[in-house]
Amino acid sequence: MVNSVPNIFKIPDLRNKILFTLGMVIVYRLGTHIPTPGINAQALGALLNSPQFKGSAFGLYDIFVGGALGRAAIFSLGIMPYISASIIFQLMGSVFPYLEKLQREEQGRKKINQYTRYLTVGLAVIQSASIAVYLETQRGSALTGGLDIVTNPGFLFRIMTILTLTAGTILVMWLSERITDKGIGNGASFIIFIGCLDDTPRSIAQTFRMLSSRSEVFTPLTLLVVAAVIVGVYAGVVLITQAIRKIPVQYPKRIVGRRMYGGQSTHVPVRINLSGVMPIIFAQSLIVFPGTIAAFVKNPVSAWFQRMLAPGMWLYDLVYAALIIFFTYFYTSVVFNPQDLADNMQRQGGFVPGIRPGERTAEYIDRIVSRVTIVGSLFLVFMALLPTAMMTWLKVPFYFGGTTLLIIVGVALDTVQQIESHLLMRHYEGLLKGTKLHGRRG
Repeated sequence: MVNSVPNIFKIPDLRNKILFTLGMVIVYRLGTHIPTPGINAQALGALLNSPQFKGSAFGLYDIFVGGALGRAAIFSLGIMPYISASIIFQLMGSVFPYLEKLQREEQGRKKINQYTRYLTVGLAVIQSASIAVYLETQRGSALTGGLDIVTNPGFLFRIMTILTLTAGTILVMWLSERITDKGIGNGASFIIFIGCLDDTPRSIAQTFRMLSSRSEVFTPLTLLVVAAVIVGVYAGVVLITQAIRKIPVQYPKRIVGRRMYGGQSTHVPVRINLSGVMPIIFAQSLIVFPGTIAAFVKNPVSAWFQRMLAPGMWLYDLVYAALIIFFTYFYTSVVFNPQDLADNMQRQGGFVPGIRPGERTAEYIDRIVSRVTIVGSLFLVFMALLPTAMMTWLKVPFYFGGTTLLIIVGVALDTVQQIESHLLMRHYEGLLKGTKLHGRRG
């Protein structure tokens, strides 16, 4: 791979794409450090880093935006409103026939992209208004060290915050679209990828600081065990992300004029993790809200509920795992339709050996997808519960695993695949020798 890296910069088109992507990333990172007017970033950071909010929806959101929310930056909302709008239209496409029809046409997809941008602006306005109102209520709280988060609360502060954060979201959305058009990889995914890596240098420094302090909790042996676990988990994530179940398909021979076509054997790849990281995101979004709401209700029942739904408790782990399994099957059923696949196969004259075309083929494919999804859902449960286990048993001082790891690996594989395609198209040696790198969108 080291010998192949110089080949990247020998191709002007690929070199320009990479440099353009890096330029957009620099602009994005600068925006995550420019403060929003009227907000005390120190007090807000203390609030989000408190144990009460560390595992809440605010703490989860701060991870995806690269710590911009904790710094009260103009990019505090990041690309998340755009991602939410895209998911909404994707789910609505399976409910409303009009949107489903648009998704199958080139002009229809452009129209849906335009609708997605409009919805992004609407979601950004709602979220920024909610943040402004909530921050005004945190006056002299013990969680902020007695400091006021908002220096001059009132109507002007709310308008300024809504305009600033919404404009920041629109700019981030524009940056992501520029990366997709002129850079490498999917822009929205790449921006989330950069945000997930924000805390990595700090976590590494904190780990070696604990090691150098000769702590009895975190010893050199523990570091070796943690390193072995991290390498094994990364390898497992790559394996599961790339793993597919091949469904054999046979196409009969056809005679057209004096030529014979077809007669080939191929396969339909079904990914073990068809739903990607979305089930964990949906499950996290649901499970943190009861605890967040219970934190503001002062009675014994809500206190018990908040304690039991804290990470590491058996009820939290059980509900979390059940939600992930449910959303894995739900999202798989949305993005993968066995009936459509069977109908397309039948129209092209293909069939699964030993299975009657049409309805029987759809049932066969659905049965295979259901079995494969079991493995994918259990893998997601393992990844979701891994950070809590490592921090509890190995006393790891950083958050490792779960959503961020799946995003990092998935986006990295997509980016490497695009670089591989450019290199191989121009007859250069690829980055990864002797491997077949499958894209997640295949």
